[in-house]
Amino acid sequence: MSSDEENRKSCQSSSSLPFRPPSLPLRPPPSSHLVGKRDDIIRRGRITMLVNEKREVLVVYRDGKFHAMDMRCYHAGGALENGDIEEFNGRVCIVCPWHKYKITLMEGEGLYQAVDNPTVKPLKYHWRSKGVKQRVHKVTEVNGNVYVTLNDSKEPIESDYYQSDTYRTNMKIKKTARD
Repeated sequence: MSSDEENRKSCQSSSSLPFRPPSLPLRPPPSSHLVGKRDDIIRRGRITMLVNEKREVLVVYRDGKFHAMDMRCYHAGGALENGDIEEFNGRVCIVCPWHKYKITLMEGEGLYQAVDNPTVKPLKYHWRSKGVKQRVHKVTEVNGNVYVTLNDSKEPIESDYYQSDTYRTNMKIKKTARD
C-alpha cells in the first residue's frame, strides 16, 4: 500500500466522529446568551427575549441566516417583532408596524426614499441610508442552540433609548396612569 493510500485510510478511520464544518464553534462565546433552539426559531421565523435582564432582543431567521437587533424601533419604540420583512434595493429590512420605518437586518441602518429633484417630473426616487439607527447583535449557532452576544459598543445609537431605565420608568408611569 502506498503512503497516500495509508493516509487516506487513516483519515477515514479517524473520521468516525460526526463531521463538523470548521466554521461552527464547539462552544458558545463566553459572553453570549442562549435564546433558543435553532429548529424552534426557524419554525417560528422570529423570537424575542429579554437578554441579561436589560435588553429586549429580536432574533429573526431569514434566507438561511439568523439576525439579532434591539426589539423596539429606534423611531418611536414600535415592537419590531410584529414588523414585516421585505427587501428594498437589494437589502433585507424589517418594517416597523407603527410608522413603516425600514431597518436593515444586517447593519441596523434606517433606509428612506429620497427624491433627486422634486421639481422634475416624473419624480426619481433613490433609496438612501440614515446611518445605523438600530443596535444589532452577534448571533452564534452551536450544537443546535442559538446564542446572542450583545453589541457592547459605547457609541450611542438611537434604539438604545428604548432599552434604558428612563424609557422603562416612563412606560410604567403611563401604564399606571391608564389603569
